[in-house]
Amino acid sequence: MVATSSYPNYQPVRSRWVPQVPEHWSLLRAKNFLREIDDRTKTGEEMLLSMRQHRGLVPHNDVSVKRIAPENLIGYKKAQPDELVLNRMQAGNAMFFRNQLSGLVSPDYAVFRLLRDDNPEYLGHLFRSWPMRGLFRSESKGLGTGTSGFLRLYSDRFAGLEIPVPPRPEQDQIVAYLRAQDAHIARLIKAKRDLIALLTEQKLRIIDHAVTRGLDASVALKPSGIEWLGEIPGHWVVKPLKRWVCLNASALGEKTDPDFEFRYVDIGSVKTGRLVKELERIRFESAPSRARRILKRGDTIISTVRTYLKAIWYVNEDAHDLIASTGFAALTPGSGVEPEYLGYVIQSSAFVDRVTANSIGIAYPAIAETVLGRFPVAMPSAIVEQQDIVSHIKSEGAPLDAAIEQAMNEIKLIREYRDRLIADVVTGQVDVRGWQPGPDDVVADEELAALGDDQEDVAEEEDGNGED
Repeated sequence: MVATSSYPNYQPVRSRWVPQVPEHWSLLRAKNFLREIDDRTKTGEEMLLSMRQHRGLVPHNDVSVKRIAPENLIGYKKAQPDELVLNRMQAGNAMFFRNQLSGLVSPDYAVFRLLRDDNPEYLGHLFRSWPMRGLFRSESKGLGTGTSGFLRLYSDRFAGLEIPVPPRPEQDQIVAYLRAQDAHIARLIKAKRDLIALLTEQKLRIIDHAVTRGLDASVALKPSGIEWLGEIPGHWVVKPLKRWVCLNASALGEKTDPDFEFRYVDIGSVKTGRLVKELERIRFESAPSRARRILKRGDTIISTVRTYLKAIWYVNEDAHDLIASTGFAALTPGSGVEPEYLGYVIQSSAFVDRVTANSIGIAYPAIAETVLGRFPVAMPSAIVEQQDIVSHIKSEGAPLDAAIEQAMNEIKLIREYRDRLIADVVTGQVDVRGWQPGPDDVVADEELAALGDDQEDVAEEEDGNGED
């Protein structure tokens, strides 16, 4: 059951982000119920925690292949369970979490301990809600814009902010209500993701047949000489990938203009055949060191790290400002290769399975670009045949693409609904005091994982200690 009623009486608030709160709620300065803690490790032996957009604070070693020696963690801040941790540079982007583990966080983060008997999970929801994010963004100071990482929410400004706080029993009820709603939302998102996976599999079957057998069933086949590929049309040509493409044709240099602004394609932006989120615009000066691959229309990129993700994308747009991570190999088709056809070949199961089979590593498998370049690839030598195959795949796959796009848009709308619901409940615009849980409102933590982004757990490591 979703609550829709308002509270009977409200009091005004001096904020354009939260204009009113229930009359019986307190309006407290942050410094009156939170105290900043600056407890530093002297040994660096404690567990390092990394902050993730949808998972909060998690063990660094669970999300990163980069191991950091204890001596390099000396001076990092200690954080204990039920303390709140703020990424000052990303306060306006919901990077403010209740901590659930004992460990270390970046020295630039702020760690807060509760001074009263408040529910830390409620405060975590509140501080990540869009009204609070707007408030934090407006109170942050520095250069640039709030979304590009140049603004900082300083501790003294946060301490002076007026925060709406309900009584503790109401906080507990809000937390229980939001967890129950998350149960329903997580199940719905999972169903949409399962549908996307099924539709993607169906499209890959179309691609696999077309780029390994062609369109003419009457054409004689010949052994490809490639064990994992089998027979191919007799007139097709087999050459190493590096003979068909130029690998990593161009890259940004270290002397690039610091103010050069571009759209950044990282591992978390891509799934097989498509982008899964809007690309972030960043300046070279603040970009991660991996942001180097220059892309142009007609290129295909494939992840060479965490290859099990099958992160592959054909660049089908004019790209004067697209820069990809060095975690991708950028393939620029040579003469005699239809660019979009190459994109389908790289997506095919035969090629992808070969990539994953030749990757090294268990948790974070990777493949060297020299190994990738040696893979034999079979293609028709005639551009017109390649173009015919592309037309066939696009025609047959169009209904599947439309259904995938619709499901992705529905997930986006579901997320927007959840954000709105959380904001309304934690700021008192909706009264949930009379809500009672039903049998379907109970959910395991594993199910709630569906609330995270598709690629949240696979965001690649960048610089420093891997903090987002």
